[in-house]
Amino acid sequence: MLGALLAQAVPFKAPTIDYHALAPEIVLAAVICGVILADLFLEESKKYLTATLAGVGVLAALIPVFTLAVSSHPARVMFGGGYVVDDFSLVLKALFLIAGYVVVLLSQQYVEDGDYWEGEYYVLLLTSILGMLMMTSSRDLISIFVALEMLSIPAYMLAAWRKRDEKSNEAGVKYFLLGVFSSALMLYGMSLLYGESGTTSLAGIGVYLHGHVSSAAALAIVFVLVGFAFKVSAVPFHSWAPDTYEGAPTPITAFLSVASKAAGFVALVTLVYVAFPGAGDIWQPFLGVMAALTMTVGNVMALRQTNIVRMLAYSSVSQGGFILMPLAVAGMGKAGTQPITAVVTYLLVYAATNLGTFAVIIAVARRTRSGEISSYGGLLSYAPGLAVLMTVFMASLAGIPPLGGWIGKFAAFKAVLSVGTGWSYALAIVAAVNSVIAFGYYGTIMREIWMKPVPDDVVGAPMKNPASLNAALGICGIATLVLGVLPGIVLRFGDLSTITGALGK
Repeated sequence: MLGALLAQAVPFKAPTIDYHALAPEIVLAAVICGVILADLFLEESKKYLTATLAGVGVLAALIPVFTLAVSSHPARVMFGGGYVVDDFSLVLKALFLIAGYVVVLLSQQYVEDGDYWEGEYYVLLLTSILGMLMMTSSRDLISIFVALEMLSIPAYMLAAWRKRDEKSNEAGVKYFLLGVFSSALMLYGMSLLYGESGTTSLAGIGVYLHGHVSSAAALAIVFVLVGFAFKVSAVPFHSWAPDTYEGAPTPITAFLSVASKAAGFVALVTLVYVAFPGAGDIWQPFLGVMAALTMTVGNVMALRQTNIVRMLAYSSVSQGGFILMPLAVAGMGKAGTQPITAVVTYLLVYAATNLGTFAVIIAVARRTRSGEISSYGGLLSYAPGLAVLMTVFMASLAGIPPLGGWIGKFAAFKAVLSVGTGWSYALAIVAAVNSVIAFGYYGTIMREIWMKPVPDDVVGAPMKNPASLNAALGICGIATLVLGVLPGIVLRFGDLSTITGALGK
């Protein structure tokens, strides 16, 4: 009988795997194993080499991204459509790897000076980046959730890395508890979607929802969006961000504000364009209201802050509202793929600018030992280079031409106004008002730098920063200037980032 059953069984067919397409993930996984082994066998005095290995490994993972980009091969689809490597994923993979490299540069001296466990730190950081690489290619509810947890769980631990600091412990606990809660909501929504559609494939869900959105499916969509709203710190799901940003190690704060937030937006873009295009009546007003609230609340709260990291936390919330704005009109009127272009453009520019801002914060804190905005008084007199760079980054975040931030906001406004409805015009007006408000707190920092005297407790001797920190400042400063002066570069990357299978493509 057993032989007869075996004879009737369907033969197992192994999935076709494109190793070239998976090369960035494979290289990064190998680097993680290498860092673990190096940490085991290196002497304590040579643990700093784990940072070098992590940095070189992240750059090595960029090589297959470039080779995939220049190949003439169309989108590479694996695992029954659950994992796709296309132009959209390649652009975002490059963003995450470059941002990860900059964070490694920011971390090297910071971790050494703080007497933290170096090997474990870089293993967790690289594991989180690996989850982000997976997120860019995930086209299935299961792979999206696995990627999300892979990038989130290491981040929970990194937020509490300063284990002897009460604020860091508080940051880690708040981030973990709210992150777990949001994951539970999201998973419940995903289970409802699966129950309704009978598939975990985003493309399959998109086909099912086209013209057939039941009340259970609508509830599922809202739950999934709420889960990701926590991840991108959108209002009213942003309460974890200020305390987590202030308590976490500063390089990790930079990482969370850029790479982790970008991963959440990548998932939102994929869901909106592949799984939910036929349910616009559900998610478009939801995202629109959330974008307006996020911009406004983030800006108003940022105006009240005296600590620069908390101010940037609310600034990050507000910037998230600008990134949500194009998604709120996706699929409407003549928008086409402009919302995708706007989101990717904004993420690229924001990453360079915000990472540079935190690099300056780390450099200044080495001298002042303070995170207060008032400690930046007279920075021009004893660190003119940092003063100019901080001014560039603040002006870019405010969207002042010809710095990178202006092209991000321009792309967002263009995508919204292209729809030409009263709803889109109202959203654009809210964004315009918030752009003006934002200059209030960015201008406060610039005023401290250029017009206020040096605080009494700050010595005015010339500053000397580590080479790794200077490298990070140089990369971010050049990128912010080049992307603003030559906006065609970043817009080109945005135009390339069309999602395979999105809106019938």
